[in-house]
Amino acid sequence: MSDSTSQLNPRLRGMSGFIQRRRELPVTAYVEGILSGDRVMLSRAITLIESTLPAHREKAIQIIDACMPHRVSSFRVGITGPPGVGKSTFIEVLGQLAGSHGRRLAVLAVDPSSMVSQGSILGDKTRMERLSAADYAYIRPSPAGSTLGGVAGMTRETIILCEAAGYDLLFVETVGVGQSELAVHNMVDFFLLLLLPGAGDELQGIKRGIVEMADLLVVNKADGDGAAAAMRACVAYRNAIHLFPARENGWETAVNTCSAATGAGIPEIWHQLMAFQEHTLANGSFADRRRMQVLSWLEDSVQSSLRMHFNRHPMVKALRPELEALILSGKISPVLAAERLLKAYRGEA
Repeated sequence: MSDSTSQLNPRLRGMSGFIQRRRELPVTAYVEGILSGDRVMLSRAITLIESTLPAHREKAIQIIDACMPHRVSSFRVGITGPPGVGKSTFIEVLGQLAGSHGRRLAVLAVDPSSMVSQGSILGDKTRMERLSAADYAYIRPSPAGSTLGGVAGMTRETIILCEAAGYDLLFVETVGVGQSELAVHNMVDFFLLLLLPGAGDELQGIKRGIVEMADLLVVNKADGDGAAAAMRACVAYRNAIHLFPARENGWETAVNTCSAATGAGIPEIWHQLMAFQEHTLANGSFADRRRMQVLSWLEDSVQSSLRMHFNRHPMVKALRPELEALILSGKISPVLAAERLLKAYRGEA
């Protein structure tokens, strides 16, 4: 910290030493804090997960590994929907109902565009004022990085820490309807698609793949002038999902309406969540899905680690500008350039 900074605010004098002490906390301090339910320590551990510094990454891996055996049994719910559908209000109302049933809730936001927009998910705590103040809830806005692999990796790891901290219900919110939905679907037990009233163009505008992934479709804002439109949309979606193939887990996707503003229909949605969990636990598909997700996590982690080491390799970094110039000038193909970079990485160049 510069002398000028400390002169402007004398209370900041010595702050650099304080920050340094924060960075030097041992792994055991993080783990003990997380297991005791310390939200500050949980947040600091998640910040380590989000860091790209090699030293932070190494410590984060140790923390995750130490927390793995201490996780509580949880139910992971992915929640998505188009902008303006009312996800924050919906999550707050549903989360409060979950709290009244004795559940401890962690809300995690996933947004692959957050590196650019920065503010899209950081407002969640202000939009969920009552839920963020509840002692049974923890809300974490997390930047996802520049790739969907970053979305999947950091969010999975954050889930582990939240479960170790005793949160037995996790809502993983995605911002908008896009590619991140597939990443989130592969890390949750239940996938809920929130929709706006109005069928027609709305039905055509939602990608079929996202609708097929959903375990429950919910038409929000079914109140006032929107009630009739919400019911029409509900009927249209029910007719549409009958055309989809049956699910391997035997669950029949339902379509509900609700009003997050008034709370109407929220208890029925909670009942659907609990019914799904009971159904999939009974027939073994819940455990099957978790096993598949763990193997998917392994594969994603390997690819992410390889990409990171490849990009940081000194020979690759030295050769890349030259190859990029040759590609842009049309002298070589990207395929040949990639092969040369790989040879440099393997020490064959």
